[in-house]
Formats: sequence, structure tokens, C-alpha cells
Amino acid sequence: MDFDVIVIGSGPGGYIAAIRCAQLGMKTAIIEKYSALGGTCLNVGCIPSKALLDSSEHYYNAAHSFAQHGISIKDMQLDFGQMIKRKEEVVGQMTKGVEFLMNKNKITTYIGFGSFVDKNTVKVKSNDGQEQQISAKNIIIATGSKPSSFPSMPIDKKRVISSTEALKLPEVPKHLIVIGAGVIGAELGSVYARLGAKVSFVEFAASMIPTMDGTMGKELQKSMRKLGADFYFSHKVTSVENKGDSVVVRAENNKGGLLELEGDYCLVSVGRRPYTDGLELEKAGLKTDERGRIAVNDHLQTEVSNIYAIGDVIRGAMLAHKAEEEGVFVAETIAGQHPHINYLLIPGVVYTWPEVAAVGYTEEELKTNGTPYKAGTFPFKALGRARASMDTDGLVKVLAHAETDEILGVHMIGARVADMIAEAVVAMEFRAAAEDVGIMSHAHPTYTEAFKEACLAATGNRALNI
Repeated sequence: MDFDVIVIGSGPGGYIAAIRCAQLGMKTAIIEKYSALGGTCLNVGCIPSKALLDSSEHYYNAAHSFAQHGISIKDMQLDFGQMIKRKEEVVGQMTKGVEFLMNKNKITTYIGFGSFVDKNTVKVKSNDGQEQQISAKNIIIATGSKPSSFPSMPIDKKRVISSTEALKLPEVPKHLIVIGAGVIGAELGSVYARLGAKVSFVEFAASMIPTMDGTMGKELQKSMRKLGADFYFSHKVTSVENKGDSVVVRAENNKGGLLELEGDYCLVSVGRRPYTDGLELEKAGLKTDERGRIAVNDHLQTEVSNIYAIGDVIRGAMLAHKAEEEGVFVAETIAGQHPHINYLLIPGVVYTWPEVAAVGYTEEELKTNGTPYKAGTFPFKALGRARASMDTDGLVKVLAHAETDEILGVHMIGARVADMIAEAVVAMEFRAAAEDVGIMSHAHPTYTEAFKEACLAATGNRALNI
């Protein structure tokens, strides 16, 4: 064999898997079809969207809150082209960083489209049409996902766009219609709302971020309304029509009422699908399920024992950090170790402002499961640090077992909760009780005090600062 391991796909799951394999002494190769490494996350996903989210937040604050801080800016203007340019620079820095890591760990990189020849052999076809075959004892499929769509909303990449095109629009839309108020729709919708666009969300479910705890969706909607966003929940889109200079979206609500919206762009944000197109899985003895996923066992092995799959192409949440954990897991499994992943404790984050972050069970899940629980909440408006920074929207909710006090779920919306959620993950990894966190000293004034106070609230209504 040419290699011990071939990794197909260089996103967070793929490149982390390759690095860990190399660290464990395996001769490793990685295949990427695009010229830049890093996959969707670094190129058209996590990193560029966060760059735009931060830029738009700076702009919004300069326009709306700097004066209260004693900062006066005259004749402020938006240079959207520079905002996009900075985003591209961030992406370039990150992808070059991955390239550096491949070289540092002596991982052989192939730029081209990888497809199976058999269970040990992969064909790599470069952009200039040249082909070569490489073989390995083990192969890891880490090809990620692509934006989903439906026949009623065909993406033309001009007026009807996916998240990829939303990251490089030539202008700020006057009216952006967002189909789907989940994580991606909420994030990108908030970018353009802060930059002055009218944003309308059309969502099939009854709330924003419907897969998260219900309180989080309600609170995020309140914040988004302050940006002027409109919401049309429980609506099924029946057609999306590109009229040249505008887009018309038609939908029907669950009571039969009809909706027609006209805007200059429509962002289709209805989820993502596993990307296995062209892999020729059947040549390796593999197939996908009804949702396009590759089936794996608890060791992330496919039906063919030397082929593994991780990240968005398998079951579970489509999260970059989940893929990273699985990449390490597979590398260590191949090396004969016994790694572990607790999928319940992989946090989810929405990078709007305020941010939303969660780990563990939602309140709805605990009710459905019949688990006895108690809830404690603490609002950011009662938090000294939030008052000082004028970031008073949001709250922390802690769900603990009614009998044992073990923390079962933590749900946060507010400033910097994307970072704060890690404390909850640590606590739950070691099966802490709400009281354990409540009696730990937290620096004052900090945002993390809200987590302590919510834990105290869940422990016999003992919150101190409210």
C-alpha cells in the first residue's frame, strides 16, 4: 500500500483526522478537490460567516451605540467591498494555516477529485484532467455536506442564493427574504439586517432555531425584531420566482392563508445534505441511506471494515467540532486505542448577536422523556458586566435533575455565550450538580456569573443578584 491512511476531504473533520493519524505514526495522505484546503467550514462556512458577523456587528454598534459610549463618528459610511475583502483575507490566512499543518506533519496532499476504485484504492483526478491512483490500508471519508434545496425553490446563484453566494454578494440587499430561520438563516439574515437590509424570514416550523430549546428561539426572535426583521412561521414555500431584478416568494401557512413577498434576493437556508456525489461508493461496496448518509457503527466503521466515515456524511448534527472529534476518534481507533465521544455533550452555537449556545437536553426533550427536572434562569439585564457593555439581551437557563441535581442541559443566549458554553460542557462531562457550579467562585464582573446564578436558581431558587 502507498499509505496507511487516505483521508478524502480536507474540512475540519478530514484535516484533523489526517493530523492525528500522522501524530500516531501513520503514513497519511489527504485529498481535496478544491485548490484551497479547509473544506466548507474554512472556505464558505464557519470562518467567512463569522468574519462577516463580526464586521456587521462593529458597523451596527458604530451606528447605534457608540454615541452612548461617548464616541462620535461623523459621516460614517459602509464600505461593503472592504468588508468582503477582509473576509477573504481571513479565509486565506486560515487555509494557508491548514496547508502549513499538512506540511508540518508530513502529510501528502493531493489536489483533485477523489473517487473509489475498490476498498483500498482511490483515483484522484486533478483539475487539468490528469489521473492517478493511490492505495491505503484504511480510508476515511470526510467529504462534508452541501446546501439543500427543494424543487419549489431552485437556486440559481444570482437572485435565489445559498449560503455560499450570501457570503460574497456584490451589494447589501434592500430586501432579503430568508427561507428557513434555523442556524444558518439566522446568522446570515442577521448580518444583512445589521447592515441595513430589510430581512423577512419564512419558516416551516413554528419558531426560530426550532431544533434548539424553545426559550432560545423566542429570545432570539425578540432580538432580531429590534433589527427590523419580519417573521412568517408555519409557512410552506410553494414557489420562488426570479423576475430579473427581483425575487417573488409565495408560501401558504398551516391555516391555508397565502403569503407573497418580493425582494431583491432570496436566501434558501433549509439545511444541508451529505455530499457523496461522484465518490463511486459502490465500487468500494458501500451505499447511502434514504437521507444520503453513509451508515457507520459505534467505531465509525462503514460496512467495509477498513473504510471509516465522519462528519456531515454520517448520522448526527452537522457541526465542524463534531467532525473534529470524530476525526480524532477514528485515527485513534485505527491505532488500536479506545477513544470515546459523548454526543450529548457536543455543544451547538448560533453566532448571531446575541449569540445562542446549548449543550445537553432541551426542556422539551426532558418533558417528552418523562425526566423529572427543575429549571433555573438568570437574565443578562441583571448582570453587571452586561450592563457595562450594553449587552443586556438574553438569559442563561439551567436544567437539572429534580432528585439528584445533576445538570442535564444548559441553554444560553447573550453576549459571548459561544465561549461560555464550554464551562457547561466541562461541568456536565464530570456530571456536576447545579449546586457544584453554584458554589464555585466566578470572577466579577464577568458574563460567566450568569451561569453560576442560573445554577443557583435551579438549586432551590437561590440566585443572589435578582
